[in-house]
Amino acid sequence: MLIQFWKRRKKQCVSIVCSISILFSSIFFLNGCEATFLEEKKSSKEVENERFTSFTEKLFCKEVAASQISLHYTLKEPEAYGIDKADTAYGTIQTDSTQIKTAAENIQQALYAFSYEKLNVKNKITYDLLKQYLRSLREEADYLYYEEPLNTVNGVQTQIPIVLSEYQFYDRTDVEAYLDVLSETRDYFQQIIAFEREKADKGLFLSDEMADQVLEQCNAFLAMGNGNYLYSTFVSRIGELQELSEKEKSDYIQQNARQMEEQVYPAYEDLIQAVKELKGKGTNEKGLCYFPEGRKYYEWYIQQSVGVTDTIQELEQLTRRQILEDITGMEEAVNEAKQAAAILEDGKAERILEKLKKGIGTAFPEIPKTSLRIKYVPEEMQEHLSPAFYMIPAIDYTEENVIYVNQIQMRDDLALFTTLAHEGYPGHLYQTIFFESTNPDPIRSILNFGGYVEGWATYAEMCSYYLMPLSKTQAAILQKNSSVILALYALADMGIHYEGWSRMDTVEFYARYGIKDAETVDEIYNLILGSPGNYLKYYIGYIKFLELKKEWIKSGNQSQKEFHKAVLSVGPAPFEIVGKYFSL
Repeated sequence: MLIQFWKRRKKQCVSIVCSISILFSSIFFLNGCEATFLEEKKSSKEVENERFTSFTEKLFCKEVAASQISLHYTLKEPEAYGIDKADTAYGTIQTDSTQIKTAAENIQQALYAFSYEKLNVKNKITYDLLKQYLRSLREEADYLYYEEPLNTVNGVQTQIPIVLSEYQFYDRTDVEAYLDVLSETRDYFQQIIAFEREKADKGLFLSDEMADQVLEQCNAFLAMGNGNYLYSTFVSRIGELQELSEKEKSDYIQQNARQMEEQVYPAYEDLIQAVKELKGKGTNEKGLCYFPEGRKYYEWYIQQSVGVTDTIQELEQLTRRQILEDITGMEEAVNEAKQAAAILEDGKAERILEKLKKGIGTAFPEIPKTSLRIKYVPEEMQEHLSPAFYMIPAIDYTEENVIYVNQIQMRDDLALFTTLAHEGYPGHLYQTIFFESTNPDPIRSILNFGGYVEGWATYAEMCSYYLMPLSKTQAAILQKNSSVILALYALADMGIHYEGWSRMDTVEFYARYGIKDAETVDEIYNLILGSPGNYLKYYIGYIKFLELKKEWIKSGNQSQKEFHKAVLSVGPAPFEIVGKYFSL
């Protein structure tokens, strides 16, 4: 899973502050989309493509400058795009659905003013994506209060500390901007609290059990006290700045400590108090379908976040078909294969990534050289964070990459190997670096298509079984077993949030597949309640890549490397758009 200034995984992912899926006021109006005076010698197609590129760049600049977090995580050098500063630290939560729809419609009209036929393929893809994305924004405006910024899997309360700890200091101005961000933390949390109060008034607040989990996560952060990693990581980052004197470093360290005490900790205390006050106002202990528009919202959300047009019933059928395909003929040898793979030759993360990087050379196209640092989740937060996650770098500085590993959740070397394939090679890191090497339109970096990115990473994870020191049969068994387990999560997700499964229904479902530990199933139920639709990004996204691969082979193409190059070159997009362009 990945954090795109923040997206992460628990075999799942998300992004918050800039796209909590609650739309920020960064939805905007553009007036400067008329044609500029271009050289008369240029063809009408050249002129139209230049106009379109200018339009998308303005759109990108306006959106990315909506918050300092978004700006810094997207661009190392924003001045190269004419951006002086961001509008806010974290963004502004927008709940006026009419205003959101109007803004999206205005941008859509500006988009429609371009001649689609005159655009080159690269710009046609961007046009298609913007058209789909703007339609999605308009539709999402009807469901604003169904979004949950405090979801227990990847909510603001767990994401903000990681995002702050990875805020890079390239120079003095970055340090000062970071401290300014901290100074607005309490105000931003007040926006979230106000939004949660409105949700409660509408009967859409968290269930008591989910509220308790949020409180537990917040208290775990506060419990770190003076040992909080936001102190130590600040000292580490500032220590690398040669331009600062020792006194300046000391002054900044004191300012950071003051902001932690006056802003960050009080923000969490405010949130704890508010959640305690609102606890009991949640009207639903089950899936989304028990809310008035919940079933309709869930199907819409799955289609948008996964990037599919299938109905839930069609996705359930697709999942069951794949389960049958995976289960056929594999049951007997699963235990034998697991024992063979439990201990690899070298279980260190850095060496595993090197092996993966070398091992994918035959079937995956080469990517530019880049550096990678492995970091480990602080012990105090291990219970509340994912097994691993990749921090997406700024689009103008992809040379440095970071993967976090949560050691407490790495059961054995097999789990570490496949997790690093998901996050690193040929997963998130590889896909990110490859796509950036194609010089995509910057606007692409802020459009979130979770089904593609998590589907690709899951596909990469499945491929990694065949890079282990195993026989092909053993690798296939382990891979298919992993696929089935993820499929069960996907079916349970749809069952709970669309079909209305109770806890007992979920226990009975898993029992049919030999999983009879009620406590384990209860944990799964809570995990799925806490982040509706999350597992479908992984599983359905993965299956859609398999379908594209079958289509590729059916058309007479046999090269895996060329297939991978084709889908990676299109980049993150709904699968309908990937299918439209990947074979061109």
